[in-house]
Amino acid sequence: MSAPLPAHALGVAPRRSIGLLGGSFNPAHEGHLEIALIALKKLALDEIWFLVSPGNPLKSGNDMDSLEGRAASVRRVLGAHPRLRIVTIEAALGTRYTADTLSVLRTRFRRTRFVWLMGADNLIQIPAWSRWTDIFGMVPVAVFARPGYSVKALAGKAARRFSKARRRGFDIRALPSRSPPTWVFFHSRLNPASASAIREARARSMAARDRPGA
Repeated sequence: MSAPLPAHALGVAPRRSIGLLGGSFNPAHEGHLEIALIALKKLALDEIWFLVSPGNPLKSGNDMDSLEGRAASVRRVLGAHPRLRIVTIEAALGTRYTADTLSVLRTRFRRTRFVWLMGADNLIQIPAWSRWTDIFGMVPVAVFARPGYSVKALAGKAARRFSKARRRGFDIRALPSRSPPTWVFFHSRLNPASASAIREARARSMAARDRPGA
């Protein structure tokens, strides 16, 4: 794992398979790490980059920690794993949307095979993303089950739109080399951790400390 670096400093060797797990990570939690470890094993990836976004166009910034604070939360969760890297390329490039970031990465690292990783909750939300169909058209996608979201995600707009591109019963490890659109859904063990629940718990704890007599 490296410290946050712009893409030009990463020195990626050609013909590598790299998973991209993007998000606000406000904060990062064990569920993110679980997705990364499953992806490394099941998809035979060389590395996973945690793309810590400067901000999320679909979320309020009122309770958003700084980029540095959120990157630090990722670092605490990942520990010293050598194949998990923290990347703040969107801040370096000034890109705001995932589709734009992917376009830059594919241009800069032409021989690298990228796979977009996301939870089932994001499969539900992705139709609200800018140029969301382009994302499926640029890189293979791996979706991971999350408690309370999986059924809705698989019945949602994105899953229906790309139903013919969903792969079942094939060698999952071959996904990074498949031509998009192609995607898989992992019915993995469900981790209940969520960033919003962590923030709410912190807020309750702070409110309790601030009460008179606490």
